[in-house]
Amino acid sequence: MVNSQATLIEIEWPEFGAGEKPASISLAEYKARLEMVRVAMKADGLSHLLVYGDREHFANLAWLTNIDPRFEEALLIMRLEGAPLILIGNECEGYLPHSPLYNSGDMRSELFQPFSLLSQARDRSRLLKDILESEGIGPTSMVGCVGWKYFEVSEDADGAHAIDLPSFITDHVRALAGYDNVINTTGLFMHPAHGFRTVVSVDEIAMFEYSNAKSSEAVKKIIMGMRDGMTDYQVAALCGWDGEPLGCHPTMASGDLPGLCGPQGRTINKGDPFSFNICYWGSNICRAGWVVENEKELPADANDYIGAYAGPYFEAMAKWFEKLTVGTQGRELHDCIHERLSFEKFGIFLNAGHLIHLDEWVSSPIFEGSALPIRSGMMMQVDVIPSSPTYGSTRMEDGVVIADADLHAKLSEKHPECYARCQQRRKFMIDVLGINVPEDVLPLSNIPAIVPPWFLNPKMVIALR
Repeated sequence: MVNSQATLIEIEWPEFGAGEKPASISLAEYKARLEMVRVAMKADGLSHLLVYGDREHFANLAWLTNIDPRFEEALLIMRLEGAPLILIGNECEGYLPHSPLYNSGDMRSELFQPFSLLSQARDRSRLLKDILESEGIGPTSMVGCVGWKYFEVSEDADGAHAIDLPSFITDHVRALAGYDNVINTTGLFMHPAHGFRTVVSVDEIAMFEYSNAKSSEAVKKIIMGMRDGMTDYQVAALCGWDGEPLGCHPTMASGDLPGLCGPQGRTINKGDPFSFNICYWGSNICRAGWVVENEKELPADANDYIGAYAGPYFEAMAKWFEKLTVGTQGRELHDCIHERLSFEKFGIFLNAGHLIHLDEWVSSPIFEGSALPIRSGMMMQVDVIPSSPTYGSTRMEDGVVIADADLHAKLSEKHPECYARCQQRRKFMIDVLGINVPEDVLPLSNIPAIVPPWFLNPKMVIALR
């Protein structure tokens, strides 16, 4: 395969199925997560951990408790012993039974109405200072704060004390424990070297495989149903959204619309570049190409799109996949892309792949000079984004899990149908698309690495020959 080149082939798109929606994460796993966090707290010398969540930044709290605040904010207060306390607003109080920990008595709750929306009742809550004190936070405490970002020294010389929780919470904690004793510990959950949410469990693989299958089937419906002259609203409606929670806003960029735009009512015309995504929790499937039937309908300066742009991208991504194994250092994956695809032509400025979970972007072990290894259980977004004023873009953005032999065995035993679909997708990528996919890679998407450059002729896809 060393000298293989990208070319167009005609295929019938495969059918892998999606299976039944897996059972929710068990109470036993949630209790194990609490214990993992307590072990880390003790190792780091923490007496308390505050885990913050709101509508946009929910994933750490949801991973720990299965509560994602739908309208408001929430705060989990953990100690080294005893059931943690979640502070919840008016409208989320009725949502508490969604948490197995709450139902089992392994998590306490208290109504804290300042988390509620403006002008709602605020007459039944204790002061936050009093709540924090009653949970034991005081001058001898060491309090870790988990928001949604941590800060490297290169960003903030005092990054350990740069807290991304709202000031009305942080100020009270600092007043009780002292400035030096309140630190940013978001890395416990999100750092690519050791964060809890940077690897997934066997049951999470099954859940996220289901999500990836649904997202990719929605993308397939869009590609197969798109027609010249449709509005982007009509194109978006093709996905058949059925209520699955969204991980980010769907994009629908055609013509000269900026890349992150959602549907605008624009008419999609033959000859337009077009990119779009569908993102459910744990999956983000994106494709980019042209609203044409063949290269003859491209603008004159882009009629070498396959040979000059989409083909080299596909070849580089094939090499990227070959390196996607347990133990590979992040810089190898970074260099694999940037040595083949120059910034001047391809404009790739984000990471050459990143971790995904309930939130669309967790963090990434892949960046220039990174010595961080790919670890078994990492769920990776194949998110390498080229951009060109001439060629538009191209994309094979899907989800994969990297798994060692032990994780393979566990998934095969507990979720055999999910495991079988992953192996069928890997076989398709090897046999049909010509990509040497390592055994470590479990493809989750039902359109794995399928890149149709002509959206009005989707049977033509790029492959290596």
